[in-house]
Amino acid sequence: MNSTSLFRKYFAIFSFCMVLSIIILGAVLMVFASQYFQGDRYAMLERNARTAAEITAQNYHAFPHIGIIDQRGISEVYELLALAMDVELFFTNVGGTVLYSAGPEGPRARGESIPHDVVSQAISSQFSGTGTLGGFFDETHHVVGVPVHAYGQVIGVVFACANTASQMVFLRELLNMFSISAAVVLFIAFVLIYFITSSIVRPLKEMLSATQSFSQGDFSKRVQVGGYDELGQLAMAFNNMASTLAVTETTRRSFVANVSHELKTPMTTIGGFVDGILDGTIPEEKHGQYLELVSGEVKRLARLVRSMLDTARIETGELNLNPTLFDVSEIMRKTVFNFEQAIEEKNLTLEGLDADKVWVWADIDLMHQVIYNLVDNAVKFVNEGGVVTFNYQTDAQRTFVAIRNTGAGLEKSEVPLLFERFYKSDKSRSLNKSGVGLGLHIVKSIINYHKGEIFVRTAEGEYTEFEVCIPNPPKQIIKEHETKEKAKGEARG
Repeated sequence: MNSTSLFRKYFAIFSFCMVLSIIILGAVLMVFASQYFQGDRYAMLERNARTAAEITAQNYHAFPHIGIIDQRGISEVYELLALAMDVELFFTNVGGTVLYSAGPEGPRARGESIPHDVVSQAISSQFSGTGTLGGFFDETHHVVGVPVHAYGQVIGVVFACANTASQMVFLRELLNMFSISAAVVLFIAFVLIYFITSSIVRPLKEMLSATQSFSQGDFSKRVQVGGYDELGQLAMAFNNMASTLAVTETTRRSFVANVSHELKTPMTTIGGFVDGILDGTIPEEKHGQYLELVSGEVKRLARLVRSMLDTARIETGELNLNPTLFDVSEIMRKTVFNFEQAIEEKNLTLEGLDADKVWVWADIDLMHQVIYNLVDNAVKFVNEGGVVTFNYQTDAQRTFVAIRNTGAGLEKSEVPLLFERFYKSDKSRSLNKSGVGLGLHIVKSIINYHKGEIFVRTAEGEYTEFEVCIPNPPKQIIKEHETKEKAKGEARG
């Protein structure tokens, strides 16, 4: 789904929720207003009916065989209540026959009858309801009937009635006011929803635009962070991802360029020498000499491929550690012997090789590769007649192995770059052509794989030192080793 449809979707959802809320609110309001109006109407009718019943009882005169109501005494009260409250009042006897009445349209004709069941209910307690009283009214009315007591008996019923049309008028006016208010509120809400939805979708649109740029190789675009809510955190995470992608792409391009360069040089040399031998440009007596050069370039290619494979295995986590307890000083001495010819040619002095045993817990093959690369680096850059020093230290948690060589040292700007793939200092390019620029990168990767660290110390014109530290062996391993060594000593004794 594109950003436009997403905006429309959110806008439609928010708008629908708002309209639905207004409709539900209006319905609830109308229901409660209707119930309130009806309850208030019944209460008013009951008050009027009871007032009329009291006045009627006060104007009732009982004789031995007949009861008479003073019509003049009640007529004014009936008419006043009817006109003031816009209701209709009438008094019936216990049989339901209308005796007296008053209303906005004048009194009803005497002799009309109310259904007997309605009169009976009013006499027994009180009647209230909505309807036409069995056809007594042409339109629906709210009706309340109360009994009239006089001289200890029920002499009739007073009914107070109000047309329900007034309720409909009230509800219609209320609905009109609510509709106007709701329209204003909805208009304001739609405007707010539009801008709020736009603000929510805007980062997503920016991300979409940025991802389209990413797909074309442009990683420079960033999303504006507008806060620290979920969208803000998403924008920050997106920007971090973009930065990582930019660095990765730069690294990838640099890697490809470096690999291409490192492969191109020996392959060009090999191709040139082979073509020279084949076409006779190189005399036959020099074939052996040039084949030796070709062999050297092939070996260089093999080292490059092997180093790249080692790097890939380490970085992808495919390299399995097989830690063992071994003496790193012994590995150091054996490694140095491999450089005996270069050491003699440069007339180097070695210090610290006669150190006591230094036990470390690591993968012996990988650590041998680390030591070989560091010794190779030291012998390569030490000055003629210089000194290579080996130093070991151990504290409660780590073991330190340092190799220092005298010589030109490194510039401070070079130190952060030493462990990058294919990095070669200018000195390296001038002094050695066999390196592929992956040795120190592999060293750092292996040490990190062992949860260790590597440090570089240098002073221009004086020395360069690489120091590796790795965690000490577990105490249980040390204890078992000491037990075995003790047993061997006792056996020899």
